[in-house]
Amino acid sequence: MNVALIFAGGSGTRMKTSGIPKQFLEVSGEPIIIHTLEHFEHHPEIDAICVVCIESWIKRLNKYLKRFEIEKVIGVVPGGKDGQESIRNGLHCIRDHYKGVEDIIVLIHDGVRPLINEQLISDNIASVKANGSAVTVAPAIETIVRINEERKLTDVVDRSHCYIARAPQSFYLKDVLDAHARALEDGIASKMVDTASLMTHYGHELSIVEGPTENIKVTTPMDLILAEAILRAREEDPA
Repeated sequence: MNVALIFAGGSGTRMKTSGIPKQFLEVSGEPIIIHTLEHFEHHPEIDAICVVCIESWIKRLNKYLKRFEIEKVIGVVPGGKDGQESIRNGLHCIRDHYKGVEDIIVLIHDGVRPLINEQLISDNIASVKANGSAVTVAPAIETIVRINEERKLTDVVDRSHCYIARAPQSFYLKDVLDAHARALEDGIASKMVDTASLMTHYGHELSIVEGPTENIKVTTPMDLILAEAILRAREEDPA
């Protein structure tokens, strides 16, 4: 069983949109979160979706799910005080919904990454089945440098060995639940940047899946403009 966990709990302060969370901004005629959900809704290998949402916007999201005919959602749960707690809430939703079901693959994805595609979802699932994990990445296309505490450049990194971590980040549900439980016990859960960091910390060897360059996280006004342009271009020429 393959379940998408869509994280849409951020408030989007960098977007400066007068109180509208970035995942609810409209691009190309639909809220960003709906564009994202549609990829998983229409993917033949995705069995269900769980969404983590800002609590005060859950009612609005449920209206959108009905309006845009998103039918695979098994639960919409409120976010927590930080990103990892929010993801944990979603993981618990999936665990509780499918009690007794073994080998559930969970694809953890940002609600504000609407520019994924069917192949990337398929590749994530295949990688988890083959390797136990899948971390979507994109190659670094600009020069990477290191600096010291005085903010002086110390060296230039060979970018052929550098990738940017993106999403989905996919694992067996039982493995990621175990890592979250250990992080809570060790008091480090809130310090983890993302699920890949958490899993690496607890000794998991992670496999990468290279995704499309345009699989950006819509965080700033410039990202919004870019996402709008790409979505419109896809509508005009899906190829």
